Amino acid sequence: MNRPPRISNLPNLITGSRFLLSGCLMMLLLQEQTLAVSLFAWFVFFVAAGTDWVDGYFARKYKAITVLGQLMDPLADKVLVTTALVMLIPTGKLPAWVALIILCRELVVTGLRGVASSTGLVIAASSLGKWKSTIQYIGLGTLIFPLGVLPIPNLHHIGLAIVYVAMILAVWSGVDYFYKVRRIFLEEDKQADKL
Repeated sequence: MNRPPRISNLPNLITGSRFLLSGCLMMLLLQEQTLAVSLFAWFVFFVAAGTDWVDGYFARKYKAITVLGQLMDPLADKVLVTTALVMLIPTGKLPAWVALIILCRELVVTGLRGVASSTGLVIAASSLGKWKSTIQYIGLGTLIFPLGVLPIPNLHHIGLAIVYVAMILAVWSGVDYFYKVRRIFLEEDKQADKL
């Protein structure tokens, strides 16, 4: 039985909304960070991060997993995280070197994924990578949230500490991913030795 078009397209539409919300987040973080603007920016980030779970839920529930969705979902995640990382640097809430390490990891893993898929090797996201994403969202959301709203002292220091944990997990999961695809490069080296 064919799925109704609206249901099959729903996960992709939700994923696509993450790109739009990332643009909204950028515009909000460019503004002077008044209490209202900061709260709205946090709300946009919260909703955008939530769509990462919602689109996967609907895709699995309605068996509406598509090639487009598999391509767009990780890209939308990276766009959202990159937007938050880069836009938080000028505010002084996030050191540039932390953002650089996380973004370099994403570029390396994306490249490895491309090489792996070109050889027919598909490696599903590991639980380590999923933990990294969740902790990353929590840390960035905490840094975006304005001070003085909640009775939590040193809120942004806590958020930064969480991002540090996410950075460590990012590097760790990147090394883990390379370990899983290493046989591609080892096989190429063996073939080169035979020539």
